[in-house]
Amino acid sequence: MRKILFALVFALCLLQSSAIFAWGTTGHRVIAEIAERNLSRKAKKELKKIIGDQQLAYWANWPDFIKSDSTWKFADGWHYINMPGNLPRPAFDQELANSTDDNLYKRALTLIEELKSNTLTLEEKQQKLYFLIHMIGDAHQPLHIGRLEDLGGNRVKVEWFRKPTNLHSLWDSALVDFDKYSYTEYATVLDVHGKTHNQTLIKGNLEDWIFDSYTMANTIYNSVEENENLSYRYHFDFKDTVESQLLKGGLRLAKLLNEIYK
Repeated sequence: MRKILFALVFALCLLQSSAIFAWGTTGHRVIAEIAERNLSRKAKKELKKIIGDQQLAYWANWPDFIKSDSTWKFADGWHYINMPGNLPRPAFDQELANSTDDNLYKRALTLIEELKSNTLTLEEKQQKLYFLIHMIGDAHQPLHIGRLEDLGGNRVKVEWFRKPTNLHSLWDSALVDFDKYSYTEYATVLDVHGKTHNQTLIKGNLEDWIFDSYTMANTIYNSVEENENLSYRYHFDFKDTVESQLLKGGLRLAKLLNEIYK
């Protein structure tokens, strides 16, 4: 019965608008698809034991979909990190380490260690995997490393082609969906570089990757005025940033999964 109810909730949530979710459904699926294309043979074999023949992209948005289930309310904070603006790296590292929030960073570290263990049930492996896939995606949407006072840009009101929105939603979905690629098309046009180039993008650790997104968030905050109407020029200015973040998110997720399932 529990599995049936879970499936019904999941199916109903699929019908909801992607506008309320981080990166939108497209962005998360792009990252998961790129990751899947860069998995080691061993990681693919181990992941098949957990999710069968289903693709990572299918589950990439599950942690957003279950927000409609109040029993998962405790996991809301796993999607983001509240961080004061314009910190130098040492102050950023200290803030990250000293935070008492059960946030994206701390939960991701926990999930990685749990997935490496042999103590989980199949259902636990699945759920923790889905969260890790999603959270690494969130970590590469810069405004998920945003400021508490404006809820990561959610309170920064702007217009997108004369329609009211906010800065966070703009980065979650509007910029990603602008070219109207499917997630597989987007993954294909982005994941075209050779191994040498990709190796430069996956250097460092989770802290480095989060700081990378944080510095971009500071730039994004400075890129707009309250209630500014944004359109083609804004897309032109930030298209490369969006696509770079999607690619890095996918490659770095693959790196983590390859390390977990080695």
